[in-house]
Amino acid sequence: MIIAKSLHKTFRIPVVKQGRLQGLRTLLTRDYRLVEAVKDISFEIPKGEFVGYIGPNGAGKSTTIKMLCGILHPTSGEVTINGRSPQKNRMELVRQLGVVFGQRTQLWWDLPVKDSFEILASLYKIGKPAYRRQLGKLSEVLNLRDFLDTPVRKLSLGQRMRADLAASLLHDPELLFLDEPTIGLDVLAKKQIREHLRLLNRELNKTILLTTHDMDDIEQLCSRVIVINHGQAIYDGTLEQLRGRIGLPTRMKITFREAIKQPSAHTPPFQIQMIDSRMMSVACNRQETTAMEVLQAMSAWGVIEDVHMEEPDFEEVIHRVYG
Repeated sequence: MIIAKSLHKTFRIPVVKQGRLQGLRTLLTRDYRLVEAVKDISFEIPKGEFVGYIGPNGAGKSTTIKMLCGILHPTSGEVTINGRSPQKNRMELVRQLGVVFGQRTQLWWDLPVKDSFEILASLYKIGKPAYRRQLGKLSEVLNLRDFLDTPVRKLSLGQRMRADLAASLLHDPELLFLDEPTIGLDVLAKKQIREHLRLLNRELNKTILLTTHDMDDIEQLCSRVIVINHGQAIYDGTLEQLRGRIGLPTRMKITFREAIKQPSAHTPPFQIQMIDSRMMSVACNRQETTAMEVLQAMSAWGVIEDVHMEEPDFEEVIHRVYG
């Protein structure tokens, strides 16, 4: 559905002169520096996939999204959505796209939410019966009814984000680009947004590309993750493969039936972190050994009664990737 080939985006940034009369000197003699926001990024996203597109601030995430939407033109490379360029065929593709930029709204600030929806329905040429059906469905799923008549400027951040998500879905697009859709939301609002996104993807087969700094969003929603840093893609695959690639340890807490008896001569395939009477905490690298091999080795310490496993925290994995 989405194909990005060797995307580059370079911005020309004015250099501010220093010293006396710096404003006048900057105006009269302009110097520029080139900043590469995106460098040779390529990927393909098939229909129905939910992809996390993540990286630190300034990595090039939003710039990529804007090129995929047709808002920005790549300096070189190309993007196609269903075989068409979003830059050259933007009017034809706009009905297939829904976009949410978490720090900007597409709603009219002083108008009630419902009026903004009606303007967008008119822009997308949505018939009144179809508009009423879609608005009713979105109002129920996103719990919009309590503030449809409220001016956008009076909404809480959580309410505005739900209204913005609904606005992007009024025309029932096939493809959603979400740039920080849960930024600043409380736990309940995040849960509601995630549940609706999961429904859109799994039951309605919507294709979704999500950028976020909230690793819970990625873990709970995405089947695939693309990691970028300094404008370049440094990883593309599943969360499990990413954890394995980094090699962070899996932690296991084992409870024994009786007090632990350490073997006299034993080289375990794990690192002991804590021993306390009947409980033992260990760490192992799943690239080098399996959980079953660890448990078999631990049976020499006593009869195992209970096991609790903890995979590496995903945020820790991502920090390791960025580093």
